Amino acid sequence: MTNENRLFLAFYGDDFTGSTDALDFLCKAGIETVLFIDTPSEERLKKFEGIKAIGIAGTSRSMTPEAMEKELNKSFTALREINPIHVHYKVCSTFDSAPHIGSIGRAIDTGLEIFGNQPLPLLVAAPALGRYCAFGNLFARMGIGGGGKIYRLDRHPAMRKHPITPSDESDLQLHLSKQTSKSIGLVDVLDLEKGEEHCLKKLESLVKDSAIILFDSLNESHLTLVGALIEKRRKKGKALFSVGSSGVEMALGSYLNTQKTIKSKQDWPQPEPASPLLVVSGSCSPITAEQISHALANNFAEIELNTDQLASNENHSKLVDRYVQQAVALLHQGQHLIIHSSKGPDDDRLHSASKLLMSSNKSSANVFGTALGLIVNGILSRIQLKRLVIAGGDTSGFVAKTMGIEAIEMLCPFAVGAPMCKAHTVIGYPANGIEINFKGGQVGAKDYFIKAVMNR
Repeated sequence: MTNENRLFLAFYGDDFTGSTDALDFLCKAGIETVLFIDTPSEERLKKFEGIKAIGIAGTSRSMTPEAMEKELNKSFTALREINPIHVHYKVCSTFDSAPHIGSIGRAIDTGLEIFGNQPLPLLVAAPALGRYCAFGNLFARMGIGGGGKIYRLDRHPAMRKHPITPSDESDLQLHLSKQTSKSIGLVDVLDLEKGEEHCLKKLESLVKDSAIILFDSLNESHLTLVGALIEKRRKKGKALFSVGSSGVEMALGSYLNTQKTIKSKQDWPQPEPASPLLVVSGSCSPITAEQISHALANNFAEIELNTDQLASNENHSKLVDRYVQQAVALLHQGQHLIIHSSKGPDDDRLHSASKLLMSSNKSSANVFGTALGLIVNGILSRIQLKRLVIAGGDTSGFVAKTMGIEAIEMLCPFAVGAPMCKAHTVIGYPANGIEINFKGGQVGAKDYFIKAVMNR
């Protein structure tokens, strides 16, 4: 891969399912990677000898800019000390962000101050996920891993109604300009079609006036070229800081594969079927809602969380214990089970709880994610399960932290951007060693949970 005795890449993911997405593409490219919950110490890194990349699964997408800056200053400084070849701030491929919450602009400002490289590469497109960028505008397929229609982001049925960061602008230069004062240049699809030499000259002209360079991409060949451009802009001995979706990992991995410095991994083991299956969902995506409904129509049981009680009650112990008892009774009968906080954006529970949380200044991702994590801990302390699925981008990080997870390793591909993994927990937590799958709201076809039982 490189003669430099350093990690090839370290990324900070702004949510948990987005982090497993990057883990998935790095490992499939042949870059052995471990995903950590927090910035790993040297001692923790030594437990995973031979790895070429690391990730930190953060929760910055649900933070205010002030909280983000504090969190990212700490994490980016630690990554600078580790000194990988590339440092990537990994964002959702639908660019979920706003000036007041999950500000990608604030992350860019913080990262450039710490790493210093200009221009900063920005790559949001991820064609394998159904995310495309043309002339600076982002387009997204409805769902990931399915055959949904492709929409301009501001007309996307799910993203324009996102409960926290609704999309009202598809032009990423305009969208980002509301979050940072840094100037933004563009290498568009027409530039990419003219090849590497033209793009390198275009970059030379852009760097005079642009602190950020946005790259379009519509296909694999575009990604490979962007990977080459990013690699050729880095300076030996210094970490190159970039921002974007898992398209960054795809681009670098694809380019290195064409250079034959790494070889993509094909021989993945196939885990055995797991029954009963437990699914916990904090997702409010219509895609996840359809998956829940389909599973319920195919012999899954459900427990609907009373989100008003969770939102208004500081002490959840009795409520959590009641859910744990219900879940254990069903699972003991061999019943597949989904525990959820909503069935899509129109669920009455979502709107009612949001009002309660707004008045108390609490984060729904934190409240519901922590509650789901406590429920999982209670269940796993009473019954042994082989496999667990956690759905919801914003909530999953809080679920994982509450479960005491400190790192996960990829076992095999499952759905695009959502691999089957093995959990490593802090001593004393019951999820250690369990097979675990983290699913973003937009990921998967309607039979996702049914397939997760058999992993086929």
